[in-house]
Amino acid sequence: MIMSYWLTIEDFVLSVVISMGILGTAAVGVLQPPPMYVFRNSLLDVGSNNFLTVTNVPRANMPYYDVLPAEINKLMAMEGFVMCLVISMEVLSAAAAKKIGLAGSPPPYLSLALSSSLLVSTALTIGMSYASGGAGILNSTNAGNNIPLLKQVEYFDATRSKMVATVGSGAVRSRLARAFILIGVAGNDLAAFYRSPAEQQTDVAAFYGSLISNYSAAITHLYTLGARKFGITNVGLVGCLPVNRQVLPDAAAGACSDARNQLGAGFNDALRNMLADLANRLPAGFRYSLGDASSLMVDTFTDDPQVSAGFTDVADACCGGSRRVDCSPNSTVCANRDQYYFWDAVHISQEAAKQRAQAFYDGPAKYTTPISFKKLLWSA
Repeated sequence: MIMSYWLTIEDFVLSVVISMGILGTAAVGVLQPPPMYVFRNSLLDVGSNNFLTVTNVPRANMPYYDVLPAEINKLMAMEGFVMCLVISMEVLSAAAAKKIGLAGSPPPYLSLALSSSLLVSTALTIGMSYASGGAGILNSTNAGNNIPLLKQVEYFDATRSKMVATVGSGAVRSRLARAFILIGVAGNDLAAFYRSPAEQQTDVAAFYGSLISNYSAAITHLYTLGARKFGITNVGLVGCLPVNRQVLPDAAAGACSDARNQLGAGFNDALRNMLADLANRLPAGFRYSLGDASSLMVDTFTDDPQVSAGFTDVADACCGGSRRVDCSPNSTVCANRDQYYFWDAVHISQEAAKQRAQAFYDGPAKYTTPISFKKLLWSA
């Protein structure tokens, strides 16, 4: 969900920063929550793409993908601090933020980039989101209409430089050592690869190699800048997205695409090995938790939804009906959205995102490796 109100509500952001600072100093014996920095695609884009000036940028600044300022008070009181009414492209970020004690999802970097003082105070206290709809690990993925991962890391570098200039390197080093880095990309890269010419798809190993090389470089750069705690999510069952069930030739009768799921599984294996390698190779202090979205989806789709997760439809989109690609202001929206696993043809629903956040934060051990997000977050 892209929250377009950040353009006109800097005073709200500032009030959150001030109130959190007061609470942090007034609450004796209560550990002040660390900031959270978010790197991802449309699943966690809370406004970045609204500030891009190029055309054909994937934005979500219209119904059913926007939030009105008038709804803030009501929304802020909702369980999980869900910052939207009908969809949840950013609820995982908001739910995770609530879990670590923040008031909601960190704001988009580009919304505050022109105000150094507000940028620094927000980044130090709440954190910042660099996530961009359509982004991938590779710069070539959907090139020109998003902020790719390495560029998101550059923005974090710029944020850090401004923090250091304001409060000093020691204070920033201490803050970043406690900070929670939420990162998860690759879905758009996999989609682009699958759409590529057949001859290009034959070299899957080279494709994985490019992804892992860029991903490792991004995480390593964040580490050299002072980040130490990384909450990372793998890709889910990309072959089971409604859009892939509908249009792919191997998705007969609306079944999941095995080929897409296998491509995702191969990347997840490579990602797991990469993180283990980084843990062995980087100096002391690097810690991570890998959230397994794929396994969680397998369990959700396999078990009786009436008994386990509560979903009655794990194949169709709530917005747009059936398996249509678009979700527009004129689309039909299901009446029982919490019973749908998917909001639109490519994004999970608010309830699904909330359950994912809960599973990664402090759920069954099988969904996070080597530790949970909670243990990572509050570790010394």
